[in-house]
Amino acid sequence: MNPEVKHIVSELRREFYSDFAAAMNMPVMITGTSYSSNSPIASWMDQRQRLNYVNVYAYTAPDEFVPFRPFILRLAINKSAGRVMMLKKGQVCRGLNLVWDFELTVLPREILDFLPWIVSLVEAHDKGSPLLLSPPHSFELEVPEIGFYNNAWTQKAWLLANSAIS
Repeated sequence: MNPEVKHIVSELRREFYSDFAAAMNMPVMITGTSYSSNSPIASWMDQRQRLNYVNVYAYTAPDEFVPFRPFILRLAINKSAGRVMMLKKGQVCRGLNLVWDFELTVLPREILDFLPWIVSLVEAHDKGSPLLLSPPHSFELEVPEIGFYNNAWTQKAWLLANSAIS
């Protein structure tokens, strides 16, 4: 990633995590960057005392070798569950939530629009209730051969990624 893109990702991540923590109806911890982690994450405990987290990162981005590569972000919930996370002293945890994960691939200008929808998605999943809020941008779900629909791309991100391949 070039320095400008790194700065944009950092700012969007900071704003998304901050707004996510403020919108959730439960405590959310935002970890900082360190040599032992790839990027900051926002984490919370669900009603079953399982640790969940969201990670925002560059899926593709221009760099010095491929300056015209599309700039696309990914928001991942509970993906790569092997990541090590710190718990507060005395916090009860029954382990990482390995039952549910979700990925949303978006353009940078779309990510903050998805904040209320992501909060509703997390809360609906935690309560086992249907998601009633419509997404702010249309997206396509990738249909897995087995399992749940847990990977979505906004139409604009999908078109940009596929036009770069052509």
